[in-house]
Amino acid sequence: MSRKIGLVLGTAAVVCLFGVALMRSAAAPDPSRAAVAEAVAPAASPEASIPASNSPAPQLPQGVVLHEARKGESLPSLVRQYLPKTEYMTGSELERAIRGANPELGSIWFKAGQKIMVPGMLPEGFGEQSKRIARDFEVRAIYLTGTMAGSAKGLEIMRRWRELGGNAVVFDLKDSDGIVNVPFEHPLSSVPAKTPIIRNLPKLVRHIHSLNMVAIGRIAIFRDEYLATKHPELAIQSRRNGTAWRENGKLVWTDPSRKDIQDYNIALAKYGAQHGLDEIQFDYVRFPAEGDQKDAKFVYQATNPEWHRKDVITAFVARAHEQIRPMNVLFSLDVFGVVAWQRPIDLAHTGQDIPELARHCDVLSPMIYPSHFFGMDGYAVPGDAPEHFIGASMDRFRKITEGSGVVLRPWLQAFGWKTPSYSPQYIKRQVEVAKSRGGIGFLFWNARNDYSKPYAAMPEMQAGSKYVRGDELGEPVPQTTAVSAKPATSRGTM
Repeated sequence: MSRKIGLVLGTAAVVCLFGVALMRSAAAPDPSRAAVAEAVAPAASPEASIPASNSPAPQLPQGVVLHEARKGESLPSLVRQYLPKTEYMTGSELERAIRGANPELGSIWFKAGQKIMVPGMLPEGFGEQSKRIARDFEVRAIYLTGTMAGSAKGLEIMRRWRELGGNAVVFDLKDSDGIVNVPFEHPLSSVPAKTPIIRNLPKLVRHIHSLNMVAIGRIAIFRDEYLATKHPELAIQSRRNGTAWRENGKLVWTDPSRKDIQDYNIALAKYGAQHGLDEIQFDYVRFPAEGDQKDAKFVYQATNPEWHRKDVITAFVARAHEQIRPMNVLFSLDVFGVVAWQRPIDLAHTGQDIPELARHCDVLSPMIYPSHFFGMDGYAVPGDAPEHFIGASMDRFRKITEGSGVVLRPWLQAFGWKTPSYSPQYIKRQVEVAKSRGGIGFLFWNARNDYSKPYAAMPEMQAGSKYVRGDELGEPVPQTTAVSAKPATSRGTM
């Protein structure tokens, strides 16, 4: 069963976030900007802003640094360099602030030695704290890729979702391509070989919190294409030829039983918790379900020959939970919807023993996309039977997790793949049946981050209705700057 449906959003489709922060509202007066402008005497040429060698350095307002340009340096490169260190959300915002602080600037090119004031610098030691969220808090979330979360368009999606009654966003710290989207330094990480999209995680989380939303960091655990290709010795091995095992021809799976792989993912989870995320979500916390299973060889078969796949996954999840729990963040697991049927083949392949996993997490998020239940229960078009498949899935999950205390918060279908009836009404049907069968909150999945149908459905799904309870975090965190209602899009953000 594919985790994602739809085309993967290319980075060219959005503008990269180069560092996140709280944007100044374009409409609001900016006292610090005015102070910066006053600190630089009006000049008719760039040279006028360069103090003579025997002149005292100008007194800079708080949050302002003086940058001395190098030969060939430009305003865009300056913006890219400083954006992660400033309170501005987008490159466009920072560029306007720099121009406002340096009114003599004309061309985007600087002269060697030219002094440029950069305002809005974040204080040293800037960070963000996680919110303490009850496990049964009703999360109403959408999913964003790391690239989208790290873009001006992504900020607009968050704002729009919040306006319509959403209260959370799930975004990738690491997707199944294995690319880490945050500056997490680790011997196995794609950083620094590939510059992360989100260069300042606490700032993005601070922005999400300022919208009174929950920040959930998703990590694709064992399906990691980057590691499997970069370090084939860490991949599942083939019994037949002694090389890295492939699932239907694709080299994408690391060995779930390798402790170094497990430790790497736990370390990334702890990094997210340390930088303000409210919940850590594990996806692909399983063995591969497709491909030549008999050819696949795993480390545990030599080190723990009496174990089965479910023992590996359960032990890993228990160990991860033990390390994440003291950090006061929620810990959730994405699991196949079909495993609720408890068919021996599904358990043997995936290793997802739901009754056991429920004991080692706060939230279980079964992926119960109706269109994915092909060939089951006699439905020719399962996508058009959300009441049956979501209802039956929730009933089964509730039964097999009874007494564990785990919260069931399902992933619901926000895409039209093999679903002729996909519409705003379809969205509401899913949410209603999930809630009526014991679900607390929901997560909408669309691989392309197209939420036009949920947007249209949300106005009817208000607090106290048959669709949602309406839980909210409370008052937004205090901010020293306003959040722009409409992020600039002419340049990158973060």
